[in-house]
Amino acid sequence: MSHTIFVHNMSNRSQEFEVHGWNNNRNIQVGGGQTWNINAPDGSSGAIIALHDGHEGEQAEITKDGFGGNDFFDLSNIVGAGGNMTVQQVDKPWTRKGDPLFMQHLNDAWHHADQGTRSSLEPCVHRDNNDNVTRIDAIKDYPQLETFVRTFADGKTYIGVGAWGGSPGNDNDNHQSSAGEGNTDILVTYNDGDATPKSAKVAPVKQHFQAPHIVRRDISSAQAQGPGIILRNHTSQQQQYAFYNNYWNGNGTAGANFDHPDPIITVNANDSLFVSLPESFKGRVQRGTQLPATWAEFQISASDDGGAHGDISLQQGCDGAVAISSTDGSGRTNGFQWDILQDAPEAAIQNKPDGTRALATTVGNWMSGPNQAAIDWEQQKVGQERAYIVGGTGVPDVANPTPPPPARRFWRRPSINGRLRLINAAGTRDAEFDRVVFDDVVVNHDVFFHVIFDAGAFRGREDDWIGVDRRGSKDGGEGR
Repeated sequence: MSHTIFVHNMSNRSQEFEVHGWNNNRNIQVGGGQTWNINAPDGSSGAIIALHDGHEGEQAEITKDGFGGNDFFDLSNIVGAGGNMTVQQVDKPWTRKGDPLFMQHLNDAWHHADQGTRSSLEPCVHRDNNDNVTRIDAIKDYPQLETFVRTFADGKTYIGVGAWGGSPGNDNDNHQSSAGEGNTDILVTYNDGDATPKSAKVAPVKQHFQAPHIVRRDISSAQAQGPGIILRNHTSQQQQYAFYNNYWNGNGTAGANFDHPDPIITVNANDSLFVSLPESFKGRVQRGTQLPATWAEFQISASDDGGAHGDISLQQGCDGAVAISSTDGSGRTNGFQWDILQDAPEAAIQNKPDGTRALATTVGNWMSGPNQAAIDWEQQKVGQERAYIVGGTGVPDVANPTPPPPARRFWRRPSINGRLRLINAAGTRDAEFDRVVFDDVVVNHDVFFHVIFDAGAFRGREDDWIGVDRRGSKDGGEGR
């Protein structure tokens, strides 16, 4: 299947663009006020790059129908600039990337810069006879230019080299590569003036998130109230955990959220918190905000049965063990609590930007492609029956449904409380750890999951972990 990339030149003059990945890699010349349509097959990647006096400038980098069935795109000034450009999904202005007045902001910053800054930028900032900037060279080649551009465009366009080749990149740049909403046509706009698409200037901004209320409780002595999860940090260090509500949810699909965590909470070593969440929450929780990371995916209330569902995913990497269980007394549980990082082959490793050891993505993202060594290692040490490794089906769904009709089977039996537990545990050794033990299980009518985040101290007893449910996932995660 294919979609269309509309390249719209809003200026009153002709503009040339390089096309990489489509149109047989041939340049296009788009007349003033005209639009050029480019056929882009699903799964393809490429770039639309504006040329200025033969020099590459701003570019829209696009992947069609990428991870999770979503488009990925950004607006980059890494190789230069000489005009204004935006990129978005058609009729979805909230997905827009780019600064529609980049050159105007650049000129304003130039005219207000001190002499030292101007002198350092002389080799890479090109101007006309009135000292107005006409274009800049590749930002990647001039560190002082990157610093300068960040003063007015940070968080609006891709400026630095990003998380690539061992570099952690800049968080604001990395966020530019977030997913769109599904797989649709793409609109690229160019202008010497304001490049905001005219049809979307007054379009309302879509609100993605409902901020949940967080309640801290000692779950050994107080019963949590309302829907949410019990989050356990079973490690020897204080940890931060980020919750990501999906951008959108469909029938078996979801728009994974990579750039707007809400909330981010801190859990002390060997402590637990009850995290209250709205029933509309469908997404994940992970350690911190960086990838690669192990995802605990869950939804509070499924649209078809009203029940909570969850699983563990290693598709976007693994930074340690995580387990998930229902708190309704059914014993449904999944994930793992042993260390698979320490002895992992180096070919499977992709450290986080902060240097934390982690296993690479198994499906690919904007930082790298699928890592076969990580796939092989996780299949050996964890297995698809305990966590999603390469997508598909077969991963047990930890379900905590609302009371079903009498004809339903055991794995859909009535829930006592509608809660699940998540635990980040270090695990214990030898005779103390014959099975995964969930202490102080809360049993009431609201909490859905218990999630354990585990440092993985428990080693060599993988076969002791028993998954219960053998159904396909109905989690809130990566669009399965």
